Amino acid sequence: MFDARKLSTLNALESCVHNYIIKNINAVIYMTIRELADNSGVSTATILRFCKKMDFNGYSELKASMKLHLNRNSTLLIPHGAEEILTFFKSIRNDEFDEMIKQAAEYIRDAERVFFAGAGSSGTLGRYGARFFSNMGKFSNHIDDPYYPVSSDMVQSSVAIVLSVSGETPEIVKLARQFVIHHCKVIAITCNPDSTLAKLADFIVPYHVSRILIDNEYDITTQVPVIFILESIGRKLVVNNVSEMSRGVTFL
Repeated sequence: MFDARKLSTLNALESCVHNYIIKNINAVIYMTIRELADNSGVSTATILRFCKKMDFNGYSELKASMKLHLNRNSTLLIPHGAEEILTFFKSIRNDEFDEMIKQAAEYIRDAERVFFAGAGSSGTLGRYGARFFSNMGKFSNHIDDPYYPVSSDMVQSSVAIVLSVSGETPEIVKLARQFVIHHCKVIAITCNPDSTLAKLADFIVPYHVSRILIDNEYDITTQVPVIFILESIGRKLVVNNVSEMSRGVTFL
């Protein structure tokens, strides 16, 4: 509800106001400014300073914002059944998806190393992807630090698989741009095929699910499609390798 950067500017007394509000928001929306001051142990002047730092014109505007926040979150519909996932799997039962996985595998096949990059839940999936690909015999590393230094020697003969739901996370876009600058092929797996990340990438594997944010900040979009895509590419690599080995075998 409150911007993290603005919260970092609060002094100790103003932080007391913030802490009281987030713990008692359902009661605060009915309080007068004097009641909030008494309950949080500060003056009304402190509350007004808090409102100003949060970019509200006054206490009334703060309360109106809190009411909107409660109404929005009480009516937020979050998919919790299997229908969303079934819809995704139905949408990829076609030759187009199979060809896309095949092309992604072709990008990776001759690479000496694969880097997986992402932040937050995408970073966690990057770790999984690196382990899964390593199990498949493809040397892989994961990068969950968006400020990780990228050099030409490091990414020589490599492919970077960059994971981002929105494709607009500034730190991840910056990291992807570093891969591009150092002539490393980039594969983007994202829910947004028109994103900045997608435009930077050499190849895109998009997936289509409803993106869900709580408080316009916390992303709880399902990651099941990403896991399936990563595993599909990894298994395709194994199939390709087995096929190539079979062509070189002579039966007597």
